[in-house]
Amino acid sequence: MTYVENIKRMPREVWILCLAILVNRTGSMVLPFMALYLTKYRDLTVVQAGTVLMVYGLSALVASPILGRLTDRLGTYRMMNASLYLTGLVLLVCPFVSGFGPILAITALLAVANEGFRPASMAAVSELVPAEDRKPAFAFIRLAINLGMSIGPALGGFLIVFSFRSLFWIDGLTSLLAGIMLTLAPWPTKTPAPAETSARPHPLALFKISIDRTFAFFLLAVVPVGIVFFQHESAMPLYMVRELHMPEFYFGMMFTLNTVLIVFLEVPLNLAMVNWDHRRTMALGSMCYAVGFGAMLFAHNVWSLVVTVIIWTFGEMVLFPTLSAYVAEIAPAAQRGSYMGLYMMAFNLSFAVGPWLGNVVLERFGSHILWPSTFVVATISALMFLRMKPSAQSETQAVLAVEEPQEAT
Repeated sequence: MTYVENIKRMPREVWILCLAILVNRTGSMVLPFMALYLTKYRDLTVVQAGTVLMVYGLSALVASPILGRLTDRLGTYRMMNASLYLTGLVLLVCPFVSGFGPILAITALLAVANEGFRPASMAAVSELVPAEDRKPAFAFIRLAINLGMSIGPALGGFLIVFSFRSLFWIDGLTSLLAGIMLTLAPWPTKTPAPAETSARPHPLALFKISIDRTFAFFLLAVVPVGIVFFQHESAMPLYMVRELHMPEFYFGMMFTLNTVLIVFLEVPLNLAMVNWDHRRTMALGSMCYAVGFGAMLFAHNVWSLVVTVIIWTFGEMVLFPTLSAYVAEIAPAAQRGSYMGLYMMAFNLSFAVGPWLGNVVLERFGSHILWPSTFVVATISALMFLRMKPSAQSETQAVLAVEEPQEAT
């Protein structure tokens, strides 16, 4: 199927969601520069900055499965809107917060507000798109994300020279604008399905999520490569600015290179791989991360860094749409929000550990230990994905996954 035919097959709601995500991500400037902001403008140490990022990840980690469960209860539309509006308001307040303790508190609130959108949007795509089109659909969503991210960090690299507060303001206003766009757009699933029973729910119902062992093993496999992935938001900019003595603008341009490659190549690449086995595709993506970040040991100038970014960017293009398609495929229809929440929980665990751990290793042991370690850690994920049971990639098997849990190998 051609690129144009896939565009025509996508439901209107998917394009509305893509447009809202594009607006929101165009203003995404805060997290990529958070480590630099905290160390340079709030006088925190490198370890404290890593701790702030760890708190963001831990808060998102705890909130993700609950927010996913709430998505199943409230509906994807309501959850996406609530997340965008609350995130926008929190971001507008952030630049007025100082002190290590208050920064930790506002960071935790930002994580909870921001994380509500991800499982809801992923569950929305799973609802709107048939199984055979989900991998390209998730690639289109990532296209919107990365098209916006190709602008945001690069613009942020210029803005921090004049005012770091402007990053928070633009990020917050674009979140609010994206929420308004979704509110005004026609959406066929604005209310959740009626409850199956009138019995009073258990007080801890939001915490009760049943998953099969195969999915649990998948979640464990996501964590190591996720730890490596998040080094581009913590150790990588510090390595470039502090050790290689490059201007902050260069990191913004590396971020732009990453997203421009994704904008032009990810959708065609995933269309070409639409029938590939999920576990081999995920292993390939993990190994690209292993090689890309591991090769930073030998990157000491702009051009060698460009090569490493290209390598791990191909890993990103291969890995992430496949991860999302796999979760959408095996999740029971009534629990898509919960499964997506657990999937995001695995990445939030990586975010809780990865930036802090990367900063600590870089500060105490140096880059000559950090980058080879990323090779080993991402390779662990690749090996775990290869050991997984081959996933169902047909509509019939997807239906069976709804009716009864998959058995682990």
